[in-house]
Amino acid sequence: MTAENRLREQICLLARSLFERGLTHGSSGNISARTPDGGLLVSPTGSCFGRLDPARLSRFDAELRHVGGDRPTKEMPLHTAFYDTRRAAGAVVHLHSCHSVALSMLPDVDPDNFLPPLTPYAVMQLGKVRLLPIFRPGDPAMGKAVRGLAGKRSAVMLANHGPVVAGKDVEAACNAIEELEATARLALLTRGLNPRMLDAAQVRDLVTTFNVEWDE
Repeated sequence: MTAENRLREQICLLARSLFERGLTHGSSGNISARTPDGGLLVSPTGSCFGRLDPARLSRFDAELRHVGGDRPTKEMPLHTAFYDTRRAAGAVVHLHSCHSVALSMLPDVDPDNFLPPLTPYAVMQLGKVRLLPIFRPGDPAMGKAVRGLAGKRSAVMLANHGPVVAGKDVEAACNAIEELEATARLALLTRGLNPRMLDAAQVRDLVTTFNVEWDE
């Protein structure tokens, strides 16, 4: 099996796992990953994470020309914005996960640091998550908003829509977006209960120890 075929299988395996655990639903969400030759494999438009076919993934060459597979997701501007601004990005995942979407609707979340510092793991895997405004699905303005961050964030939350995370590879991106959803769920479960959070010194220790990107 070639490296690209292994990647195709991995994308579909991880997407199905996300779907089967209710982290996205129906035909929502999209996923992409860099191929060994610098191109992209992308989930097709209107496809279901639970039923992706490795052979039908959209294939782009290194110049981002669509050269094979089904028509790609309409969120391509969002994906390419991460690849163009984050040189280390090897994959991008976008979900419509319920708890993070619910948290994005609440009036008092911090747009610059969407997730409260409840556990070390969101800090370590995501850094700060930027909450972006509401956009029409497929609106190229989403990509422009990500480009406006100049590569300083690996994760954003689209208000009333869903999270988007870039990682060094497809497994890392999926792990990180799962951590985002789990932290959002914790935030909702503990809302109004005055939970004990990580303090600034503890966050700084994590940032330093694990070399986390953390723009001030």
